[in-house]
Order: sequence, then structure tokens, then C-alpha cells
Amino acid sequence: MNKVTIVACPTCNTPVRWEPASKFRPFCSERCKLIDLGEWASEEKRIPGDDIPPHANDDENI
Repeated sequence: MNKVTIVACPTCNTPVRWEPASKFRPFCSERCKLIDLGEWASEEKRIPGDDIPPHANDDENI
């Protein structure tokens, strides 16, 4: 007997079956996937960490 894992869509919390047929997993739809991508692109979501010093990206430091 195969047990199917069910996860909650990170955007809307709709249950999603974790299987190859679930095209947008872990999202329930392309819409939810694009909403999440937009949140990362607009920096509403980010991975916590230390700020990068302003001079770290200067070409003079190479």
C-alpha cells in the first residue's frame, strides 16, 4: 500500500499531494507559485543573515 504525502501549499494552505502528478508541488497551482516568486523578487521574503558590507561588491576589492 502506497502512502501519499500531503503538504500544505505555502501560499494558500490548500492540501497538495506530493507526487509527480502534482505539477506545481509544493504549490497547489501556478498562480500560488508565481505569488511566492513575486514575494522573493520584491524582497518581502528573505533568508535571515548578516548584512553584506557596502564595500563587499566593489570591483576594487578584487
